[in-house]
Amino acid sequence: MVTISAPDSPSHEGLSQQTSTREARSPQISSHDGLPPQTSGGPIGQGVAGASFDDAIEPFLRQPGLPFADVLEPRLIEQTFARHGGLFATGGIYSTPVVLWAFLAQVLRDGKQSACSAAVSDIATYLGQTGRRPPSGDTGDYCRARAKLSAPALRELTRHVATTLAEDAPGDWRWRGRCPKLVDGFDFTMADTPANQLAFPQQKSQAPGLGWPIARVCAVLDLATAAIHDLAVGPYEGKETGETALLRRLFDTFRPGDLVVFDRYYCSYMMLALLRRRGVDVCARLHGARKIDFDRAVELGPGDYLVTWTRPKCPPWMSPVQYRTIPETLTLRLIEFDVTQPGRRVESLSIVTTLTDPVEHTAEDLAGLYGYRWFVELDIRHIKQTLGLDHVPCKSPGMVERHLRVTALAYNLIRRTIATAAAVHHRQPRSISFTTACQIVLSAWMLRATGACRDEAAMTRSALKRIADAIVGNRPGRIEPRALKRRRHRYPLMTQPRHQLRQELTAASPPRKNHGRPIANHPCAGELLMT
Repeated sequence: MVTISAPDSPSHEGLSQQTSTREARSPQISSHDGLPPQTSGGPIGQGVAGASFDDAIEPFLRQPGLPFADVLEPRLIEQTFARHGGLFATGGIYSTPVVLWAFLAQVLRDGKQSACSAAVSDIATYLGQTGRRPPSGDTGDYCRARAKLSAPALRELTRHVATTLAEDAPGDWRWRGRCPKLVDGFDFTMADTPANQLAFPQQKSQAPGLGWPIARVCAVLDLATAAIHDLAVGPYEGKETGETALLRRLFDTFRPGDLVVFDRYYCSYMMLALLRRRGVDVCARLHGARKIDFDRAVELGPGDYLVTWTRPKCPPWMSPVQYRTIPETLTLRLIEFDVTQPGRRVESLSIVTTLTDPVEHTAEDLAGLYGYRWFVELDIRHIKQTLGLDHVPCKSPGMVERHLRVTALAYNLIRRTIATAAAVHHRQPRSISFTTACQIVLSAWMLRATGACRDEAAMTRSALKRIADAIVGNRPGRIEPRALKRRRHRYPLMTQPRHQLRQELTAASPPRKNHGRPIANHPCAGELLMT
């Protein structure tokens, strides 16, 4: 039986220790401080009114000569939107580069600064600083312009950033020369509108008018860089809406030679067989419903076995033609190990993998690899909480998807910035705080977009240094209760639709004498009746 010790927070050191001799492309740093000499040149993709895609990505500390600087070029952004018919308002106020720039700032911010009115204010300041006519304070034009952004183009750009980061990752960021991909799912709610309810119905257990439209998402992220490779979104309930069905829609994300790590929910015969047919290796926790016949297993070592699975019946979602391509048996490796954590009881885990060579991949290595799966939980927490994707305020399914795609693109651009800081200052990307990186990028958002900073090279140097110094706290032995000290609002939960509650409140409010003074048209007449 393999025994490993689990720290309270995941360690990043194992990634640098488990590298193979296979050569990986490493970013080149042009000087001792990681900054290239200042270069000159006009913006790429500049429209009639001066708006450029270079301005949209400039706030993410992009500078020629830095590591990963060419991950997302302005010309590539322009060509991608043009290919999907997403270039609009060229020469106008709300052009594609301006709207993309403002939308990225919206999803990175929280609270009042994430509102559309704040985005319009940013655009007015941006255009005023660059000598162009600012828009009015009405948010309608901006919201209509956001609806023109191409969701397929945003998805393609997101995938390009993640793929390029993984390909350019240096060897000490990899696990035995490979960049494993992590898979997990999450859900989010959205504005309660008829259109959203039709596309993403609320849960059946909730009464009409009391629930929120809810969507389910399956995400594929990179272990080395934490970037999002792709997302699949669908309704929360119904046929073919589970995480396994969404993952099958993301099979094009995987390439031959990839290594995928996921939890036991995805660990089925068909899933492993379909991935192996694509040349993809798998490391997953054994599903609790699967029973292992150890009498027929081949023991490779303590807690290490070779097992054979038999093909089950054809599932409803699979065609008979595809079922015949599935092999009748799968030879897999089963590893059992104990996880020890100070102050807690020992937990036994079983994982299965297609990496069956015990010499090339030891049981301890594979147990440690599955331990890195916890990183995807932390990444999803950043996506939902730091970037506010737990609830999307958009009122139509099309805008909900655009919000999701822009959030994924903004997340990957922050991860690119973190990767740059890590490469320059010799850190592991996952050891750097994502929240702090967002704050530092936003602190100079307007200055870098308008080119108003006095010394751009010095600002970039300082920002990258502060990002690299923001190391995530590794506090072993830290135990905190899952309880809130601050009492929030003590309002009761809604048990009736809002319009019914309004009618009951209006009917229950007794008429009051006004002593001859008319108050019916007073702007606060409704509030006065409630007092």
